[in-house]
Amino acid sequence: MVGTPLGEYFIKVSDRLPEEAERVLRALVDQGSMNKEELSLTAKVKRAVLDHVIMQLYALGLVEVSTEGKSKICSLTRLGDEFLNLLDAKAS
Repeated sequence: MVGTPLGEYFIKVSDRLPEEAERVLRALVDQGSMNKEELSLTAKVKRAVLDHVIMQLYALGLVEVSTEGKSKICSLTRLGDEFLNLLDAKAS
C-alpha cells in the first residue's frame, strides 16, 4: 500500500492529523473497541480533543462509531489497521 496512490494519500493525511490521532488508533489496536470515556483515558487524550479527533478519523474511514445505550463505542476499521501499518512502515 505504501507505493500506491492510496498509500501516498494516507502518508500525506498522516502529516495533517493531530498527534493525538495516532494515540487513539493505537489504543484501539491494543485494547479493542471502547467507549469515548475509556478511549480518552487509555489514549491520554482530553475528551474535548477526542471528539474532534474521532470525527476526523471517522470521516477518513479509519474508525467506526456505534451506539450502545447512551454510549458511543469506537472501533478500528480494517482501513484504520492498514493505516497504522503504513505509519509503521513509514517510520522504519
